[in-house]
Amino acid sequence: MRLGFIGLALIGLVLAGPARAADMPIFDAHLHYSHDAWNVVPPAEAVKILRQAGLRKAMVSSSDDEGTQKLHALAPDLVLPVLRPYRKRSDISTWMRDDSVIDYLQQRLARYRYVGIGEFHIYGADADLPVVRRMVQLAKQYKLYLHLHGDAEAVQRVFVQDPQARILWAHSGFDQPDKVSAMLDKHPALWADLAFRNDQASVDAAGKGKVAPAWRDVFMRHADRFLVGTDTFAPERWYYVIEHAKYSRAWLADLPSDVADKIGWQNGERLFAKMLEAD
Repeated sequence: MRLGFIGLALIGLVLAGPARAADMPIFDAHLHYSHDAWNVVPPAEAVKILRQAGLRKAMVSSSDDEGTQKLHALAPDLVLPVLRPYRKRSDISTWMRDDSVIDYLQQRLARYRYVGIGEFHIYGADADLPVVRRMVQLAKQYKLYLHLHGDAEAVQRVFVQDPQARILWAHSGFDQPDKVSAMLDKHPALWADLAFRNDQASVDAAGKGKVAPAWRDVFMRHADRFLVGTDTFAPERWYYVIEHAKYSRAWLADLPSDVADKIGWQNGERLFAKMLEAD
């Protein structure tokens, strides 16, 4: 009889696994709501999508910042604003040499509250350009994270400028898992998002996820350092937010529950969710 009860308990745990995964809250650390998305996906519809996806929180930046403010005004309980140094899409390749970027950032920082600056694109030695250096100083002044899309060299150069900087590495640098792990080993104040990546796991037609072995080792070693993200870099990507949350839950279910919870939502909650409540 005792063995029977144990067997039933184990069956219950197995059956609870998929149900639990389906209900897992998701902290999406990488969303954009730029000027070309506002008419395609109006603010109220965008917020509805975020809620239907079951997101616990959503870190949103935009080009320009008005998109972020539109969503935050509608859903301050859900949207965490991140200040992007871009005012239009074409700034992506010129911002680091445009002195007016600093005036723009200072004006927005004086008016609104944020949890980070980014996502910004920077590579190699360009991270040492004066505009970038000044932006790093502003992040330090306002105690904000830097959401950096770039290579490992750029990340390391920013840490040289400010050893106390806190960096969220967009897309984990699109680097290989062993190299991402080495960077996390080297820099305790570096975190990595998994936005617009699918090499870390696969999900079959039945909705069952499987984590790639090389990534599993990294996730187990650095469970406190990863976050998921959709990356709505184009307006049509907004219609993928719900599906991406389902995809994330599916592959996270292949990890131990404590690791899955950390990557799926707890790391984001711990790092960012309370920042706007601080004095």
